[in-house]
Amino acid sequence: MLAETLLPLGKLDPGLREPDTPLHIGDFAAGAAQAEAIGYHAVLVEETKDDPYQLLALGAANTSTIGIGTSVAMAFPRSPTITAMSAWSLQKLSEGRFVLGLGSQVRGHVRRRFGMEWSAPAPWMRDYINAMRAVWNTWQTGEPLAFESEHYNLNLMVPLFDPGPIDHPTIPVHIAAIGPNMCAVAGEVADGVRLHPVCTPLFIDEKVKPAVAKGAARTARHTDEIEICMKPLVGTAADEASLARVAETVRARVAFYLSTPSYRRTFELHGWDDIAEQASALSKQQRWDDLPGLVHDEMLHTVATLATHDSIAAELSDRYGNRVDRIEFSMPVNSPGDAEILSSIISAL
Repeated sequence: MLAETLLPLGKLDPGLREPDTPLHIGDFAAGAAQAEAIGYHAVLVEETKDDPYQLLALGAANTSTIGIGTSVAMAFPRSPTITAMSAWSLQKLSEGRFVLGLGSQVRGHVRRRFGMEWSAPAPWMRDYINAMRAVWNTWQTGEPLAFESEHYNLNLMVPLFDPGPIDHPTIPVHIAAIGPNMCAVAGEVADGVRLHPVCTPLFIDEKVKPAVAKGAARTARHTDEIEICMKPLVGTAADEASLARVAETVRARVAFYLSTPSYRRTFELHGWDDIAEQASALSKQQRWDDLPGLVHDEMLHTVATLATHDSIAAELSDRYGNRVDRIEFSMPVNSPGDAEILSSIISAL
């Protein structure tokens, strides 16, 4: 497995700083360099509070070997040509180290945050990726731009807006997915699928991989061509007493996912759909403090991986080693000793 980290910009997930002190945008370059020194294969950015492409430009310019990428950047609010240019620039700057992870976003955000019309996301994402690759092909080969689909018709590329060929024109494209249709599109046209933390090993085996294989068959691809990337929900600490406290924080996160209808399919697979309905009802009543009580220990340890520092790598490998190709893992680094511990975990992964 390749180990990746998500730098905690403007969010509260664990990363290379304490969870309550997210990395400032001005410190991103130093954070990427630190991840490179620790031994990560890639540093990723989510599109939440800062523009991911600008952040990754800072990281690319201040590192030399580590991969850089968007764990998820919004596709549909940007035209395929705009995203193609951002990716092209980062691929040039990083000398071939960039991975483009794209997400669709849900209907409410597409309509009410981005002010766009909604369309079925899986076919839209297929058109989006194919249109973007058509633009890249024109820039690399000089062939006229000619792409036509349900969502995009592209046939204009004048020299002023053509950046021309680059040394590493093949940019991997990953799709954030959990449902069968988007997983199938990943198998059909993408280089990888990026799974939500709520995806359990059983869900990967019984739902994700068959859907990816179904999509791959549409274009006569082998499933080995599609990377399975996982951001597992992890709780780790130096000792058992500290781990017990961390586990309760993780339980609250599982409870949030349990209450969210978009992720219910995972809990339904394990026979917990009735508990998920209870959680949704509590969330609608704003009874957030009552949610963790619905997450029993079996559910907690099924959805999350909990272990001390000396065994977390083995636990993650047992769960995902034969299921995924890339895994996101991070923990706070506040001292040289923390960095050494994290480096040893990354090496083991």
